[in-house]
Amino acid sequence: MGIKTFDEYYDRIKKMKKNIYMGGEKVGRDDKRLLGQLRIMKETFDCANDPHYEDVCTAISHLTGDKINRFTHIHRSVEDLLKKQMMTRLLCHRVGGCIMRCMGVDAMNALSVVTYEMDQALGTDYYQRFEKYLRYWQENDIVGCCAQTDPKGDRLKRPHQQVDPDLYLRIVESRPDGIIVRGAKIDITSSAVADEIIVIPTRFMTEEDRDYAVAFAIPADWEGVKIVNRPVYQHQRKFLKAPIAEFGDNEGFIIFDDVFVPRERVFLDGKGDQRQVPYAGFLALLFANYHRHSYTGCKPAMSEIFASAAALVAEYNGIEREDHVRDKISHIIGVAELVFAAGQASAYRAEKSPSGTYIPDEILTNAGRRLAGEEIYNEYKVVADLAGGLCATLPFEEDFYAEETGEFLNKYIKRNPNISSEDIHKCFRGIENLIVSDYAALLMVGGLHGGGSPQMETITMMSRYDIEKLKSIAKYLFGIEKELPRYERTTVTPRKMLEKYRQIYQKSTQE
Repeated sequence: MGIKTFDEYYDRIKKMKKNIYMGGEKVGRDDKRLLGQLRIMKETFDCANDPHYEDVCTAISHLTGDKINRFTHIHRSVEDLLKKQMMTRLLCHRVGGCIMRCMGVDAMNALSVVTYEMDQALGTDYYQRFEKYLRYWQENDIVGCCAQTDPKGDRLKRPHQQVDPDLYLRIVESRPDGIIVRGAKIDITSSAVADEIIVIPTRFMTEEDRDYAVAFAIPADWEGVKIVNRPVYQHQRKFLKAPIAEFGDNEGFIIFDDVFVPRERVFLDGKGDQRQVPYAGFLALLFANYHRHSYTGCKPAMSEIFASAAALVAEYNGIEREDHVRDKISHIIGVAELVFAAGQASAYRAEKSPSGTYIPDEILTNAGRRLAGEEIYNEYKVVADLAGGLCATLPFEEDFYAEETGEFLNKYIKRNPNISSEDIHKCFRGIENLIVSDYAALLMVGGLHGGGSPQMETITMMSRYDIEKLKSIAKYLFGIEKELPRYERTTVTPRKMLEKYRQIYQKSTQE
């Protein structure tokens, strides 16, 4: 059975070796500080087992024909991409933020493309390994995290130029039975509650960077792996129970202390075979593309949550009909729809790779993701503006129920006479969770940088778009050229980028 229950998942991770560090302690995966994120993970299992969400949260495995959780599925059609995007949007509504499982499935889709490409070009057997690993993922409904971001050290230097060679994760030894890796990956969402860690490169590598061209997958409690975890959670409520107060996040700083990875779990080894080095950049690119497509589902959901909160607090403050309120809310709604539309259009323009996996259009995924990142701080601002300062200065929940202060607080929190004091309290307590809490701050920064900052989307778009062809329009209109060639938008597809990486790599070896 490829769809598990939350209890089955939780039972297995509780049995994992203690290798999580928080506040100087080594703890297991049953630590109470992980409960917020576990509550989010529960939604991904519960909805896959709920007939109401079955259409978007489950899929049919192309390997076995079995019904599986869509978070373990490889996109084999435009419809798969569209349903993944819709699933992400709907589930993010349910948890008030990130759904946490996108990184794993995005990495798996990228690997399904790259391992096949390498086998066809180099005669390796990576795709066979990958399919075996994918069966394990699907049969067990695996929760995976993707470890891509390296510490990076001096940003102006390549991996091999760093003073400390371990500032990018690297292969220190490649041998027939596997590889030994050393380094770290940072900012890794859900690593503390993941079954598996998928490690991929963070950038293109040259010949001199060959030790850093590596990809593999290991259990999250593997020997030599240390996860230094930063938990983020909401204040626990005693009286006003609400879904938004139940969720949280965990971000891991993963240390790989001379970790041995068995050969069957290695998917890229530039140290062992320098021909594989160009595929490091290709894999990094593809994961980013898939993950930014996931963002076109989750970021519209977040925008809608902000718009919903803004509309509700405007009603409770009695200002919902003011023109400036309608303008601000409509702007958020417009951004949400445009970002989602970019994701939909990128799915419709998807490229079918030789492995059969569909790759969403890069220009559109990056355009949507960039717009979302540029708007995230404005959306927080709108909610704060319409709510007023009370969302940040609200007395503790207990004080509203204390004998000496409760009656006064409930009296003076009153705004709209048609809304009860308790509902107004619930509204402002929810907005406190949404924009003022530790979790809110993490989601705000994540909304800007997660999956790549707006600057990275700009770089990607400008490297893929045919600017010279675009200029032909102006040249004709300005009389510089007499004929206007038929203009159609052209982009450099991911597979064409692979050829570009190969050319750059060949040039680096010759130099």
